[in-house]
Amino acid sequence: MPTFSTVPTVRESACGNPFDFFLSTWKKMKIHEYQAKDILAKYGVAVPRGEVANTLDEALDVAKKLFANGANGVVVKAQIHAGGRGKGGGVKVAKNIEEAEQYAKQILGMQLITHQTGPQGQKVSRLLIEETAAIDRELYLGIVLDRAAAKLVFMASKAGGMEIEEVAAEDPDAIFKAYIDPAVGFQPYQARQLAFALGLKPAQINQAVAFMLGIYKAYVETDASLLEINPFITTKDDKLFALDCKINFDDNAMFRHKQLKELRDVAEEDPLEVEASKFALNYIKLDGNIACMVNGAGLAMATMDIIQYAGGSPANFLDVGGGANQQQIEAAFAILLADKNVQAIFINIFGGILRVDVLATAVVAAAKNLNVTLPIVLRLEGTNVEEGRKILEESGLKFSVGTTMKDAADIVVAAAKGGK
Repeated sequence: MPTFSTVPTVRESACGNPFDFFLSTWKKMKIHEYQAKDILAKYGVAVPRGEVANTLDEALDVAKKLFANGANGVVVKAQIHAGGRGKGGGVKVAKNIEEAEQYAKQILGMQLITHQTGPQGQKVSRLLIEETAAIDRELYLGIVLDRAAAKLVFMASKAGGMEIEEVAAEDPDAIFKAYIDPAVGFQPYQARQLAFALGLKPAQINQAVAFMLGIYKAYVETDASLLEINPFITTKDDKLFALDCKINFDDNAMFRHKQLKELRDVAEEDPLEVEASKFALNYIKLDGNIACMVNGAGLAMATMDIIQYAGGSPANFLDVGGGANQQQIEAAFAILLADKNVQAIFINIFGGILRVDVLATAVVAAAKNLNVTLPIVLRLEGTNVEEGRKILEESGLKFSVGTTMKDAADIVVAAAKGGK
């Protein structure tokens, strides 16, 4: 009985379950393609020859070196934390030094817009210059945690070069999976089955097994949350390469990997998310105008749902955690206020470890210290809730407190729209 199936598991950036999306979006660290390829190379995974360049002169030096060492062409690739770079004009193939210079000038410093950057785009501050390959086939490989199965799943598809979300939606049978027993790890026979499913040539099977085992080892030993090679290519002379690679890491594991933590590029991240991380706050910017301060990811999801149910739109996902102190609460307010789209603040807290009276004291202090003028609506339940409500009432500030979560959501939506 085969250990792979054709039921799709979509990679973490496009989880079908919205709760999974937020679990995967927060608490992860992204790195650039060139950094991911450096990691793969250390685990024996074949990648094209190439180097990163931060300036035009460096890009030309790398291109000249590759051509001098037998490259038939080079690829000039923008390095940003987003997919779809080729469609946005961030990946160009140069047949000679002149074209390499032209493309490097064009791409370096551009504001690259893709479906993952949003309309504002992302500035390109570095390039990866690497040799071209005589591509025969473009395939897909990826590893991610399947939370429903509570196992890692190794995915493979013949539809390389496409977004895996599109493949899953249009042709689920095109994705093969091998579930990995955590007690024994990814086994060579599973890699062979995936290689056969991809239709690789007999001469490529053993290469593919070593390739996949290297990927799995890299994933586990670096505490990755996602490892994706798209495309995974075969060449005319039957060699295998990772032509592109994406790796995300679990932030919670970075204390074990100081060398990986140093790969973080904060210039690629939302400034407010970077600021939140300094105070151990979990923040994700959204497109609405109602800021949400909560404690707990599940409560955050429920809060955003009920805001939309009441006719509003959440501006963020901000989880202060179970034991936030006044400094963190004040930092959270500052981050919320820095978003110019915010018209009202909804604080939805269920007091457990974070007692409601402690939260209320911190909220009052933060609102006074930061001179908050936006409407603040609270829904409070849990430990010492009456003491917390009393602190708010006696603060001298104009807080609105909802008796239920729906009541509070209706109040904050009206406030954000300019109502009372």
